[in-house]
Amino acid sequence: MSRFWKIVLLVIAVLVVGLVGMRMLGGGKSNDAKGGPKAEAGKDGERNNDPVPVTVVEAARQDVPVYASALGTVSAMNTVTVSPQVGGQLISLNFKEGQEVKKGDLLAQIDPRTLQASYDEAAAAKKQNQAQLATARSNFARSNSPEYRQYVAKTDLDTQRNQVAQYESAVAANEASMRAAEVQLQYTRVTAPITGIAGIRAVDAGNVVSAGTALVTLTQIHPIHVVFNLPERQLPDVRQAQQAGPVTIAALDRNDSHVLTDGGTLDVVDNQISSDSGTFRARALFDNADNRLWPGQFVNVRMQLRTIAGGVVIPTQAVMRGPDGEYVYIVKPDNTVAMQTVKSGVEVGDSNVQITDGLKGGERVVSEGQFRLKPGSKVTALKPGETPAAPTEAELKAAAQKQGNTGSRRGGGPR
Repeated sequence: MSRFWKIVLLVIAVLVVGLVGMRMLGGGKSNDAKGGPKAEAGKDGERNNDPVPVTVVEAARQDVPVYASALGTVSAMNTVTVSPQVGGQLISLNFKEGQEVKKGDLLAQIDPRTLQASYDEAAAAKKQNQAQLATARSNFARSNSPEYRQYVAKTDLDTQRNQVAQYESAVAANEASMRAAEVQLQYTRVTAPITGIAGIRAVDAGNVVSAGTALVTLTQIHPIHVVFNLPERQLPDVRQAQQAGPVTIAALDRNDSHVLTDGGTLDVVDNQISSDSGTFRARALFDNADNRLWPGQFVNVRMQLRTIAGGVVIPTQAVMRGPDGEYVYIVKPDNTVAMQTVKSGVEVGDSNVQITDGLKGGERVVSEGQFRLKPGSKVTALKPGETPAAPTEAELKAAAQKQGNTGSRRGGGPR
């Protein structure tokens, strides 16, 4: 190809590029004039300026209790395995399994005949020695009288005196044997050593038992203990609460859904911290008058450490978290919102939180719908549970007319 044709082709290419550029510039202006993308942006801006319906609550001031929570285990205050102290045939069991027995109630009866015979034998020996003692005393008194003393040898008088002392000792030994036999005889009646709930019996009536054979286990549940562990960082707060007065404790079910019993008090804090778990043990005491707590049961323990007077409380969902920390949206008097940095403290119930810094009581805070907001957004404040009002017929007609005008600007007019 000659140099001439190369120049011609280059000029044609430049002209084509120029025409395409002019066409594109002309089309952009036409779109602007006819309500194209820039007009649409304006309409979107108008729509973004519409008030956003949000739920607004007022930051309330109230006394906020501070709790320490832990998983605890219910344990009996006293547990006793009842066993006989003498052997023999078990005649009867005088309790029902699962019933509450009082201290001193008869639980079981062991055949007393052998021990009764031992007691009777000791009583008979005592009477025999008492008779001999009476004879010895009579002889000694007669021999030691003034009218007979000169006729009795001194050695015989000493012998009679010693016989009296000997029989006195024998009677004392018989009395001791009687008391021992009586104690053994009393052991044939097995009584409850504490007040508690009787468990399942370990032996049936008719069996021959020996000393130490377990009959039944008694468990005291009035009052009752709950043992739980707390992290060591809470030990100063717990000890400070102890010094201030009785520390109240409530026992909740495993799901924390309701209180089983309250009115418990902190009984004791263990004297050491576990180096393995970094926790310390504590024990609560409950009256348990309604038997809501049972030995071996797992419960959640809620211990009140102190009370924050006049704390600022808002719903938990009102607190948002961003790169710079926690914040909330505050509604200004002109119904626009502003972002406010806050610091949350302790939880208040299941749905609220106490704010330690950043809010004052009485300020209006957005609790729902804040994900559509940005600083400066205009809002329509709704009460909790309230829904936006339905649009009126006039508002619907205005919206339809606006939508029709927008459609004509988008598609109408010559190009």
